[in-house]
Amino acid sequence: MSQKKLIAVVGATGAQGGGLVRAILDYPEGGFAVRALTRHPDSEKALALAARGAEVVAADLDDEPSLQRALHGAYGAYFVTNFWEHLSPEREKTQACHMAQAAAAAGVNHAIWSTLEDTRRFIPLDDARMPTLMQHYKVPHFDGKGEADACFTAAGVPTTFLLTSFYWDNLIHFGMAPKPGADGVLEFVLPMGDAPLPGIAVEDIGRSAYGIFKAGERHVGRTVGIMGEALTGRQMAAALSQALGREVRHAAVTPEQYRGFGFPGADDLGNMFQFNRDFAEQFCAARDAALTRELDPQVQTFAQWLRANAARLPIEG
Repeated sequence: MSQKKLIAVVGATGAQGGGLVRAILDYPEGGFAVRALTRHPDSEKALALAARGAEVVAADLDDEPSLQRALHGAYGAYFVTNFWEHLSPEREKTQACHMAQAAAAAGVNHAIWSTLEDTRRFIPLDDARMPTLMQHYKVPHFDGKGEADACFTAAGVPTTFLLTSFYWDNLIHFGMAPKPGADGVLEFVLPMGDAPLPGIAVEDIGRSAYGIFKAGERHVGRTVGIMGEALTGRQMAAALSQALGREVRHAAVTPEQYRGFGFPGADDLGNMFQFNRDFAEQFCAARDAALTRELDPQVQTFAQWLRANAARLPIEG
């Protein structure tokens, strides 16, 4: 174990971090050991990782000294934040800077920062095509991460900036599964018209990160965008119909309508989908399906993911 390179993983009991922890544990011959960082080391998920051979360590993104202690002796680190836990881009930026500063202090050789585009580089705050949110953002859960990239650069941390894609797992956990329309036919809501949306299985984000660490220094200093494939709402509805064995149609609402749905974060997600639609060419070009397959030879298509997960979709009616 002492000869293996130690990777410290933030969010180890969550979606992205959990996928990376499992990827490392699934390949004990791969040359890496894993340290799972979590606020709750006694949780059921943390104990399950410990039982599989992970070192579990307590750390809190709001507490930089705890991060420094948790990163001590680590060769690499995977950094991710959870905007949806608190809906605060300011807190997210602060947490990212804590991680960058802790990584610099601990002498981490290779960090992966799970980031997204700062959409204000594409559509300025005074652009009336999209409402400005929280006074300072267009897509808060994108913009805070993109702005925080500078923390890693300023701290001098050798970093790979990882651009992720829409989680297909959102259909299970985030209320985005098809729902019956007025006539009882299932409707899949995606407010992007005919524009394609890059998507990926969360598990493949972790496996792609593992591939980045395996590649050594090749991706240090680079921005790497990953996706399983890019599909339109109509194509996703067709795949859902096939997997569920019943008709699913694409409900092509507008971003304006989506922002009006009223659930927490609806305005943020409505803006996100509008950004993905209006800048689809650039957004897709920043994500490389071929490179993703090189990093993660097991990467799934949407149809493959559905075959494994259709039964988990919370379908009504």
